[in-house]
Amino acid sequence: MDKVKVGIIGCGNISAVYITADKRFEILEIVAVSDIIPERSAKRAAEHGRARAVTNEEILADPEIEIVLDLTPPYVHHEINMAALEAGKNAYTEKPLGVDREEGLAQVRLAAEKGLRLGAAPDTVLGAGIQTCRRLIDEGAIGTPIGANAWMMNHGSENWHPDPEFFYKRGGGPLLDMGPYYLTTLVTLFGPVKRVTGSSTISFPERVITSEPKRGQRVAVECPTHVNGVLEFASGAIGNVVMSFDTWATEVPWIEIYGTEGTLSVPDPNGFGGTVRLFTADSGEWREAPVSGCYTGNDRGLGLADMASAIRSGRPHRANGQLAFHVLDIMMGIYDAWEARSFVTLESTCERPKPMPADLKPGQID
Repeated sequence: MDKVKVGIIGCGNISAVYITADKRFEILEIVAVSDIIPERSAKRAAEHGRARAVTNEEILADPEIEIVLDLTPPYVHHEINMAALEAGKNAYTEKPLGVDREEGLAQVRLAAEKGLRLGAAPDTVLGAGIQTCRRLIDEGAIGTPIGANAWMMNHGSENWHPDPEFFYKRGGGPLLDMGPYYLTTLVTLFGPVKRVTGSSTISFPERVITSEPKRGQRVAVECPTHVNGVLEFASGAIGNVVMSFDTWATEVPWIEIYGTEGTLSVPDPNGFGGTVRLFTADSGEWREAPVSGCYTGNDRGLGLADMASAIRSGRPHRANGQLAFHVLDIMMGIYDAWEARSFVTLESTCERPKPMPADLKPGQID
């Protein structure tokens, strides 16, 4: 199968793992990188060894590049993805798809009009940990799923990220930054969401950066930093989510799934592997479930590789625009419900992506 050539736009912190994607996935070939700060793209090109450092315009104009990988900050995603699609390129972006419904919907519509692929992170749901959970649910290990709790609680990114300002600007906050990992997992396990409500607040109106190289700089907070949401799934199950950059410590798990015959403890959705634990009514105790699948490490780029493979074979890709837009719609619905002090019925929906084959070898997709 011919490799799919990729150009990366945005060479910030997350690009350090993506730049190695074509060393881990047979279908990919990263040929060019660009960034608004040329030193960043030069560094990534040197790390890669074969990719060339160029401008955004050169990536968009290169006829050999089939996918533009957008790793810019969230508030730039829409601009870059639309430019890629307009240039006739398939687009794969870091989460979220956009910072509001209008941005996400415009991308989905343009991709459909042009017959192009639109994909978005997170792709951690394609890893062995969450795929194992999906197989257990589909096989009836906990009976009929009836509910879920999901928690993402820490004290923000200003103590470790080198450029943390965007976490507290439009498109940031724990819901849009980390929410996609948890919500995409829940949709993968339960199917689409029908109705939402929620509440949110800004607990600390200003944050002080304690990481290098911007230690001591102050950041005005422009987005909610503690968010609670309630989800009604089309299946009838109920989910609760708490996303916070305002908590100093917690002892809660990442995600628990409750069924009529047991409970499933889901590993960290920000990773590809992890420990899966199962409690069933018959056993009366927690047991570790064997994790099946080869993608258990830091395999970011798996969704990109899946999209590239789908381009060659003609099948649907899993981390697709419809799924990403539905997750964006859920997040916007939680915010809207808080503003209206009401419930919000979602207009979007999506299909559960097909499960990953459990017998793949590292580097393979199909």
